Amino acid sequence: MVAGNFGTADIPGLLHEHKDAVVWLDMLDPDEAALQSIAALLQLHPLAVEDAVHDHQRPKLDRYRNHLFMNVYDVRVSTNGPAPTVEKVEISAFVAERALITVRKSDSDISAITKRWDADPELAKHGVAFLMYGLLDVVVDGQFAAARMLDEAIDKTEDAMLEEGGAPRTVRLYGFGLRKALVQLRRAVAPMPDVVGTLLQQDLDLVVDGLKPYYRDVDDHARRATETIDTARDRINSSLEADLSEQSNQLNDITRKLAAWAAIIAVPTAITGWFGQNVPFWGYEHVSGFAASTFLIIVAGGGLYLFLKRRGWL
Repeated sequence: MVAGNFGTADIPGLLHEHKDAVVWLDMLDPDEAALQSIAALLQLHPLAVEDAVHDHQRPKLDRYRNHLFMNVYDVRVSTNGPAPTVEKVEISAFVAERALITVRKSDSDISAITKRWDADPELAKHGVAFLMYGLLDVVVDGQFAAARMLDEAIDKTEDAMLEEGGAPRTVRLYGFGLRKALVQLRRAVAPMPDVVGTLLQQDLDLVVDGLKPYYRDVDDHARRATETIDTARDRINSSLEADLSEQSNQLNDITRKLAAWAAIIAVPTAITGWFGQNVPFWGYEHVSGFAASTFLIIVAGGGLYLFLKRRGWL
């Protein structure tokens, strides 16, 4: 590094003085006015400046005459608590011939990016393409780690969901939280293979041969992250459906048992109703009549119980 902590007005002079140097400028949530000075120096397109200022842009790589504009998301996932959470930091980047301007829409720790650059100083000779590689490598590795963390959380949730009788409500709600987190993560991850693939196109003339293996490694991680998310989403959907089926089966068992007991109770009700409770009947005021009624109740009810038990309804 030949200079640091300089003003934006010093950029043209430093680039002119150091012919082989490139500049990295990081800006935290600037407004459009703050970007105008940089836009004038590097001839940034107004549409790219507008996208860099406004939040919630999709991950993409746009080509302009003098520069590229990239938008990506650095993600962090937490699987603790009642539901998993996904935190996303939107990062926009202007990629010029000798300058990389990053715009972070919210505060975040960028030390991982600078450490990634410091880890391969021999690649620094490739200039802006090297800076782009370090940025993308950290972002994609973070996305892949987040996808794996959610996938591992599904393992524990599946075990609880597949227990007999269905999962407890807290486990079921956590499963819905996992599905929501996967959807949020996929919005940030799914476009990344296209972004990296566009950078590798020969007509772009950005990535030299010495850096292509490193970019292909980033592309591989981006694709694996997307595949992991898609697989995890299918798993959690299948688990939630299996849990719903288990609850439905349990409800059917309870309904059958209630119907069976209702049938058993209906037998003595029917017999006593046939004989009547307060009118004379066969054997009225005789022990034989009471014994016959009781015998019919026991035999009919017991026979129905055994029949329903044999059918598995009780």
